[in-house]
Amino acid sequence: MAYTALYRKFRPLKFEDMVGQEHITKTLKNQIMAGRVGHAYLFNGGRGTGKTTTAKILARVVNCLNPQNGEPCNECEICKEILSGALTDVVEMDAASNNSVEDIRGIREEVNFLPTKAKYRVYIIDEVHMLSTGAFNALLKTLEEPPEHVKFMLATTEPQKLPATILSRCQRFDYKKINNEDVVKRLKIICAESKIKITDEALQILAVLSEGAMRDAISILERCSQESADEITADLVKDLVGIPSLEIIDKLTKAILENEETTALEAIDNVINDGKDLYNFLWEVIKYVKDILVYKATKKLDLYSDTELTQIKSLAEKVEKQRLLEIIYQLSELEGSLKNSNQKTIMFQAGILKICMKRAEKPILQPRVDIIQQRVAKRQPEVAQNQVKQQSKPVTQNVKPTRDWQEIVDQLKKSGKIRLYTCLVNTTVEQLNDQTWEIIFPNGLTDFNKRILEEPNNRADLIKAIAMATGSEINIKLKDAKMKKAETTTTSSAFDGLGIDINVIE
Repeated sequence: MAYTALYRKFRPLKFEDMVGQEHITKTLKNQIMAGRVGHAYLFNGGRGTGKTTTAKILARVVNCLNPQNGEPCNECEICKEILSGALTDVVEMDAASNNSVEDIRGIREEVNFLPTKAKYRVYIIDEVHMLSTGAFNALLKTLEEPPEHVKFMLATTEPQKLPATILSRCQRFDYKKINNEDVVKRLKIICAESKIKITDEALQILAVLSEGAMRDAISILERCSQESADEITADLVKDLVGIPSLEIIDKLTKAILENEETTALEAIDNVINDGKDLYNFLWEVIKYVKDILVYKATKKLDLYSDTELTQIKSLAEKVEKQRLLEIIYQLSELEGSLKNSNQKTIMFQAGILKICMKRAEKPILQPRVDIIQQRVAKRQPEVAQNQVKQQSKPVTQNVKPTRDWQEIVDQLKKSGKIRLYTCLVNTTVEQLNDQTWEIIFPNGLTDFNKRILEEPNNRADLIKAIAMATGSEINIKLKDAKMKKAETTTTSSAFDGLGIDINVIE
């Protein structure tokens, strides 16, 4: 007898067997029991979440001779033939390989014929977003007004690629990622029926690795069961999918936090010598740093043993949240660099060393009282000329500390944002309030610089650089100091010699 993959062997045969999509199965069962089944459905969601399974169950239940509470009996002649693939009235088509106009024209010709055995002729089109424009146009009229004996069930992972005319003619159901608890419950049932021994920790890791896709979790489980006849452990799962041990991940993370370049290189060498994928390793390090940040904020974490939590607690106590955020940003930038590099090992080592380098702790920029007093003193003669009867108001210090602006500008240069750096190299900054900074251009704000700084991507990069330095998202405003000065001079000269006190209100 031919071997059947686990994910096919344990594909749910009823709506009640599906996990994590109760909001969809309940609605469909109600429609079936009320006799209000639509003519076209669109099932949208990530891979392995149950889209095709739902279509198969629905195709059986609308044709079942003995439906029970909105479920197929799976025992009648029609259900058995559909399950075996022998019934020609239920057609499954993969749009990825059958996406031409001719393929859809074949469907248009077939729908005019009555079903041979079943009540309805059902067309299940998987990955429907792969159809060509001509194929969509050919399908449109049939989808809008199909014969009464025809049902369409479309499945896709990218509904945004479907024409609006197709979307508007279907009942749309959006599938959620299956949560880890539901994945673990289903895996336990499969392991019990397949007589597979596995630890709870290994099940948790499988659930996390699946990223909400049940099929992926079952496929990894099957791979692990083929590797070991004994109990499947967490270490076995990690070894098979290429995840380095937590000991190495912790060693590199600790080296980064403590700026230990030699220790970091040793950890990288261990990963390379073990043949692990550097991209997967980097993903695990980012996740680990994120978990440290989560623990620092919430004092709790899942999926870690008591010993591992002790290690995380020790690291969390030694580092500030802002530093963890900086590392996550820097590691994410390194991840992007690895994708486009042919020298991943060199890029990885250089990137980690760059993060490990001790940062020059520059003094935090705070507007000093003496500087403010000097500025007030310079302005007093001018104020006295125009407002003799008024006294200058005391200056209040209500500005929160920010990092050295020059350090932020220099960091833009180091990260390759040369155009931004060039625009901001001679600027200063003032903090208007907790959420807003004003960037001052003492030599004037040119149209070119203004256009560069107002580009969405450049503005996002600048806000991100400020966020990395301050730990909070700051809005920015641009101020042309030269223009301001020119306007003031022109206004003053217009009233010179008139002996009139002028207050210019902006």
